[in-house]
Amino acid sequence: MSSSSADRSRPPLRQAVTRLLPAPSVIGFLALLVVLGMLSYAAGAAAGPVAPGLRPDGGTGPGQSTPADDGDMGGMHGMGAAAPRPLPAGAAR
Repeated sequence: MSSSSADRSRPPLRQAVTRLLPAPSVIGFLALLVVLGMLSYAAGAAAGPVAPGLRPDGGTGPGQSTPADDGDMGGMHGMGAAAPRPLPAGAAR
């Protein structure tokens, strides 16, 4: 039996798969990124929280409720005052 010309022009499956895969250096780089990500995650999990007792100034202790946020920015006196009127040209300050 003779094979048709279509069979001879098709590359074998192994060559087709190899052609679709990225270069080995790209695969190695991605593997390195995955390993470094896993190591950094493990190091962060081992270190625990950065500041376990962190709370706001005058804050509350554990189990206490936080104060209500009334929107006041404390220490910003005069910020609600009207803008000063511009002086006429040539007027003394």
